[in-house]
Amino acid sequence: MKTERLKKDNSVLVAIDYQTKLVPAMYEKEKLVEKSGKLIEGFGILGLPVIFTQQYSKGLGETIDELKKIDCDAVFVEKNTFSAWANEEFRKKVKDTGRKVAVVIGIETHVCEQQTVLDMIEEGYHVYVAADCVSSRDSFDRDVAIDRMRDAGAVITTYESILFELLGWSKAEEFKQISALVR
Repeated sequence: MKTERLKKDNSVLVAIDYQTKLVPAMYEKEKLVEKSGKLIEGFGILGLPVIFTQQYSKGLGETIDELKKIDCDAVFVEKNTFSAWANEEFRKKVKDTGRKVAVVIGIETHVCEQQTVLDMIEEGYHVYVAADCVSSRDSFDRDVAIDRMRDAGAVITTYESILFELLGWSKAEEFKQISALVR
């Protein structure tokens, strides 16, 4: 299956489990939060949907404030399954967007993110993974998961590349805001 390009009218951002008790244990957590925040904010600037998941919030906490407070069109889904796609509410939220291209970011890359990506590809979604917006406790686990998702058909790229592909050109009305964001 040929991967569909990212466009403003076909893309949704899926942010997996950026929770208060998980983020502190992640490899290069500062870069993870900074770049993920910029991507989420970029989706907000572009007016695109963002779906956050939270795995067992009672035990692992809520989405971290740094990301939760970003101005964007966000919804939050509680889950107990590793794959967000196995969660009925999540599937409904994604399908309700009417979009078939998903940018998936989050933690842990080799568990919840990888299983979500594999399931979404199997369901016919075109999936992009921002490699600089994913992490695991161990960098080796993250790297192996990125390779597996690529082998399964996900496009591996970066948050900045995603934002500029969504813009399409320098005359887009949001260009100056996105350019300032990534600097």
